[in-house]
Amino acid sequence: MSIRTPSISSSVNQDVNVSKKIEAEAEKAMTRLNTAQTEIGGVIIGQRQVVDLTLISILSGGHALLVGVPGLAKSLLVETIGTVLGLSEKRVQFTPDLMPADILGTEVLEESETGKRAFRFIKGPVFSQLLMADEINRASPRTQSALLQAMQEKIVTIAGKTHALPKPFHVLATQNPIEQEGTYPLPEAQLDRFLLQINVDFPTLDTERTILLATTGASEATAKKAMTAKQLADMQTLVRQLPVSEKVVEAILTLTRNARPAQTELELVKSSVSWGPGPRAGQALMLATRAKALLEGRLSPSIDDVLELAGPVLQHRMALSFAARANGLQLSDIIEPLKASIR
Repeated sequence: MSIRTPSISSSVNQDVNVSKKIEAEAEKAMTRLNTAQTEIGGVIIGQRQVVDLTLISILSGGHALLVGVPGLAKSLLVETIGTVLGLSEKRVQFTPDLMPADILGTEVLEESETGKRAFRFIKGPVFSQLLMADEINRASPRTQSALLQAMQEKIVTIAGKTHALPKPFHVLATQNPIEQEGTYPLPEAQLDRFLLQINVDFPTLDTERTILLATTGASEATAKKAMTAKQLADMQTLVRQLPVSEKVVEAILTLTRNARPAQTELELVKSSVSWGPGPRAGQALMLATRAKALLEGRLSPSIDDVLELAGPVLQHRMALSFAARANGLQLSDIIEPLKASIR
């Protein structure tokens, strides 16, 4: 019996069919995403870039760290996104006395009517599709580390038993600036679990005027559901199927490798960076650029997408040396030359 080898023409036809299927799925996804952006924009005023970066993080299947002072609608953004994307959402307020069991859950000893005793696991708020970790750097490092396994492996281990988390599972954490009192800086391993760090800045004058008028009246805008969790999961699969050109791949590799002091060709990085991003940064850029393209109605990412997402991907995966900080350098002063190296 001989093995039949498919002809070149049949392979081409299969590729065309796959491409058409991806294109059809992308058109449906773009329509839903446009509706989602409109619904979120009706509640979150003037933070389009923050909204888009948060959606990019979720479309990529990752987690996001929202950094900004209190009162910039970070909590409202997470709640609104949960509603619009059809995700079950729970919120944990991180405080210095919060314990890991308050997040993950705990086992309790119960006695039945027959007198038999057994342990029963009571699930914590982490067992949701969208977990809001509010002011995550207010909790102790011990409590912060409780999310490490959940964020990376989507499981929780309690008393030697493994419990799977719902799918999809995302953590959107908010963080106060480290300069404020009563905060614990997140360790490097924890920061690396976040796909993007999203800086939430103060609104412009016109935006703040609109916020005042829209949020202090008799009624406030509410968001409606734009998709289901299953549809979101299908979009996340679609993101991984979008093609990426060799130029974009090379740009990502050049950017991430140049950000490492031991591998860079930039003298500024060698002299000012104590440690740089690992391979997970490149993976984050690959997924995030695809998600950004889909969100903007395109079927493949460009180098411009890499440039725009370089900051959110790299800024929490790099650390300045003591000398660089003493000289007043900031990570943005390092990231800009990195971006210039791939232009």
